[in-house]
Amino acid sequence: MDSVDGLRDRLRDFAAARDWEQYHTPKNLAMALSGEAGELVAELQWVDDAGAVAGLAEGGLKDRLADEAADVLLYLIRLTDVCGIDLVEAANAKIDRNETRFPPTT
Repeated sequence: MDSVDGLRDRLRDFAAARDWEQYHTPKNLAMALSGEAGELVAELQWVDDAGAVAGLAEGGLKDRLADEAADVLLYLIRLTDVCGIDLVEAANAKIDRNETRFPPTT
């Protein structure tokens, strides 16, 4: 899937096929999202900047970060779907507000 809508639909089907909708409440999904964000942070917790660059170049760290970032994205998409939020629309609206709040420096 190469779009947010495609991932959303695939996640809906995945959850339905396993009868997981009963567990996919906003609270549960937000908690799972938070946990996955913590796992993403944990991959870099004790790594200095040079170590992160080296780890990304050799691939091991990049692979672990990719897995954790994917988990964060998937839970975020599922959470917004369950809550009836259009994630792309919400993100664009947030950027619009930020453009007003934080004008360019030039």
